[in-house]
Amino acid sequence: MAAALGALQTLALVHTWAWPLQLLCVIWLAARVRSATPRRAALLGAVFGTAWFATSTWWLFISMHRYGGLAAPLAAIAVLLLALALAAFLALALAVFARARRGPPVVDAALFAVAWGAAELARGLVFSGFPWGASGYAQVDGPLAVWAPWIGVYGVGMLAAGSAALLAFCGEAWFAVMLRRGPTDAAPAVRRAARQAVLPALIGGVALWLLPDAIGPIDFTQPTRTLQVTLLQTNVAQDQKFAAEHLPAALAWVAGALTEAGGDLVIAPETAVPLLPAQLEEFDPAYWPALRAHFEGAGRPAALIGVPLGDLAASDYSNSVVGLGGRTPYRYDKVHLVPFGEFIPLGFRWFTNLMNIPLGDFTRGEPNAPSFVTAGERIAPNICYEDLFGEELALRFRHDETAPTVLANVSNIGWFGDTIAVPQHLNMSRMRTLELQRPMLRSTNTGATAIVDHRGQVTAQLRPFTRGVLVGPVQGRAGRTPYAAWVARIGLWPLLLAAWGLLIILAAQPRR
Repeated sequence: MAAALGALQTLALVHTWAWPLQLLCVIWLAARVRSATPRRAALLGAVFGTAWFATSTWWLFISMHRYGGLAAPLAAIAVLLLALALAAFLALALAVFARARRGPPVVDAALFAVAWGAAELARGLVFSGFPWGASGYAQVDGPLAVWAPWIGVYGVGMLAAGSAALLAFCGEAWFAVMLRRGPTDAAPAVRRAARQAVLPALIGGVALWLLPDAIGPIDFTQPTRTLQVTLLQTNVAQDQKFAAEHLPAALAWVAGALTEAGGDLVIAPETAVPLLPAQLEEFDPAYWPALRAHFEGAGRPAALIGVPLGDLAASDYSNSVVGLGGRTPYRYDKVHLVPFGEFIPLGFRWFTNLMNIPLGDFTRGEPNAPSFVTAGERIAPNICYEDLFGEELALRFRHDETAPTVLANVSNIGWFGDTIAVPQHLNMSRMRTLELQRPMLRSTNTGATAIVDHRGQVTAQLRPFTRGVLVGPVQGRAGRTPYAAWVARIGLWPLLLAAWGLLIILAAQPRR
């Protein structure tokens, strides 16, 4: 049952209208863990978490086997081992919760929320972090989304887990009284149970779920200028992206779509030009100079183009975005690299050598990079799964005068085929817009290419796995959300340490 419900929870992360399903899964887990020994709680957490993360990231098998050339059994084992490693945080947190639980339903529900948050924060921060499939993404279209500008995706996930635990624990208290008491003395006991268990649940439910939704979302930011933008979706199959026989046609389409674009800004996806400067010079010496000359002309839009930069021979190259047509020459280098795909963790070079991954060991860029300024707006690029790390994007909001007014994500998740990775990634971008109240422009290779407003609503989108151009307006925003303000200053590590510290202290104390 733990495995089935862990896997089922993934459905709510893909189709966010199914957010109640996640609560039902966590209700079952919370109820079982509260009555379990620490060892059994760890086992339940490990099984639930492994199924959750394996179903959330199974598409890694495609990147390793189909495009990386890794043998299918080894690729499947690698996905399972990754899921087990990620689930270890949840297993440990639930084991500590089982030892630290106090007894009263409301107190235990709060502790369960802390344990859940401690596990998710650890998964998102430790060893460079891999927070894909965090539980808070299920609430992008749910009632708890109104809390995102205050506490971010991890806080939303904690509220959801705490609410589920409160329902489970209060329900247990109610039924325990009903089953213990006979018909003659049941009424007073049920009234006491209602006061002690059900009433806090009702008050908490109203406060966390109904009241904010009734008040409506609060705008902490103000509108700036509306830009007319053009987003490219190249739809180049991953096994053709670096193939010499397919490069001329792909590069010609990118150049044509870029130069034909109007409006204020045009964006091409990650590695839309998949050649390093020396390789591109050898392939077509006139390609890049022609693009620069076009966008430097008067009356032309500005452009952000995904391209690798650096020197392959010196093993010094970056996954970058180049800005053309802005006030000054612009370059953004990806900061948060993907393990095994863009950097090789210590001791794992033997594993990456089993796969055929071009440009697999990038150099990191500088954190808190400046924005690309055009038409009076500050556009902040991020590359591929960097938009999973809202706390890192929030670093750019430390000062109002330099904070981005628009976010732009360029991605290539063609590595993962036609899978749930596409809607999952879109939901993660939508959560960033809720946390920071900034619109997000998504230009991708295979999808989801979209314009998302500052309230997480998709205002325009191309059909995935088609080649096309998306044109539409986007309105910039100025100001900061509470989440952006406090995360830019202290980050998430203090919360991680505080959560684990509280759990360990309570677990070490004798329980009455």
